Amino acid sequence: MNKSELIKIANSRLLTVTSRPDIVMCKGQGMYLYDTEDNCYLDFIGGWAVNCLGHSPRVIADVLAEQSRTLINASPSFYNLPMLEYAALLTEQCCLDRVFFASTGAEANEGAIKLARKYGQVFKNGAFEIITTQYSFHGRTLATMAATGKQQWEPMFEPKAGGFRKAVFNDLDSVKQMISDKTCAIMIEPVQGEGGVNVAATEFVRGLRQLCDQENILLILDEIQTGLGRTGKLFCYEHYGVEPDIMTLGKGIGGGYPLAALLAKERLNIFETGEQGGTYTGQPLAMAVGLAVLKEILGQGLVEHSRKMGELLMAMLTELSSHYEIENIRGMGLLVAFDLTKTKGQDFVTKCLQDRLLINSPKERSIRLMPPLVVNEIELEELVVVLKKNLAGSSRLG
Repeated sequence: MNKSELIKIANSRLLTVTSRPDIVMCKGQGMYLYDTEDNCYLDFIGGWAVNCLGHSPRVIADVLAEQSRTLINASPSFYNLPMLEYAALLTEQCCLDRVFFASTGAEANEGAIKLARKYGQVFKNGAFEIITTQYSFHGRTLATMAATGKQQWEPMFEPKAGGFRKAVFNDLDSVKQMISDKTCAIMIEPVQGEGGVNVAATEFVRGLRQLCDQENILLILDEIQTGLGRTGKLFCYEHYGVEPDIMTLGKGIGGGYPLAALLAKERLNIFETGEQGGTYTGQPLAMAVGLAVLKEILGQGLVEHSRKMGELLMAMLTELSSHYEIENIRGMGLLVAFDLTKTKGQDFVTKCLQDRLLINSPKERSIRLMPPLVVNEIELEELVVVLKKNLAGSSRLG
C-alpha cells in the first residue's frame, strides 16, 4: 500500500488518542528511523526515552529469537528461568531488595500506590494519602492520572481515584504542610520529564528522605524515565545520596520491548497472595529482554557514556544560547531540555521534522531531548546543524 492508503486506514480505523503527522515509520537502526517513503530521521525522542540501545539493536533481536524458541509465556503461576536471573541482577545493581515485573510504567506505579497503601493499612492505622507534586507525570490509568500533577487532567474521567495531594516541586515546606495522620507516602520523579525536565534539587530530595524517616512514611521514586543510565548514573537516586523505599522503572529497561518494574525494600514485602498480579507479569520473553538490556548497559559502559554525551550536549546548547533564542538549559545525562524565547515549542518541533529531526515539546516554549544512550558526537553535531538552521531566524545577533 502507498502512504495515502496507509493514512486513510489510520484516519478511519484507529481510535483517535493523539495528533500524529502523516508519516508511517517502518524500520529503524541505531539513532535513525525510516518511513515508508524511505526518508531517514535522526531520532532524539528515542521512543519517548525507551530505545536506550537505539533502534533494532542486535542484542534484543537475538534474545527475542532465542527466547521465543524456548519459552514465551509460562503464566504468572510459575517461576521461570529468565525471571529469576533478571531479578537477581537488577536487585544487585540497586538499593532495593524485591521486585515485581510488569509491562508498563503506569502498571508499575499502580503497584507502588497499592504497596504504599498496604503499608498504611498495616503500619499507619489505615493511612492512605500519597503526596505527589505539581507538573508530575505518573501514568494514564485512573489512579496514576489522579497522582499526576497535570492541572488540565483534573476534570477528566471523574471520579478518579482519590487520596492524592499535590505539593510544589522543589518546595520542602509545601510538602511538610500536607503531611497528616492520613499520609502513607511521598511520590516524586527526581527529574520531571513530561513536566518539562525539571530537576529535583539535592536539598529537596534529601529533605524528603529525612521527612519520611521522621514521619514513618515511604519515599517513592518514579524513575520510569530516569532509570538505567539515562541521567549519567545507573539510577537517578544515586545523584542525591539517598535511598528510596520504593522505586519504579519502565521505558528504557526493555530497550523498546514493553517492560516495567516495581522495586521495594525487604520490609515492604507485605502483599498477601492475590493482592498484586497480572497476566503478563514476569513473562519469560520480557524477562530475557530486560536481562539482555541491563547486561548491555553495564557491559558497554553506557552509563558513563550517557554522562559524557550529556555533558557534551549541554555544552553545545550553551554555545548555541550565545547566538540564538535558547535559554534555561537543564537536565541530567541524556535527559535534557531548553526553552525558546520567541518560538512556540510545537512550531519548532514541526520545523525540525521537515528537516528529518525528531524532538519533543513537553511545554509551550520547551524542547526536550532524550536520545538513545548510544548517541555519539557525530549525531550530536547533526542535531546542532538542524537546530541552528531552524533557530537562525530568531538570532539574538540580528
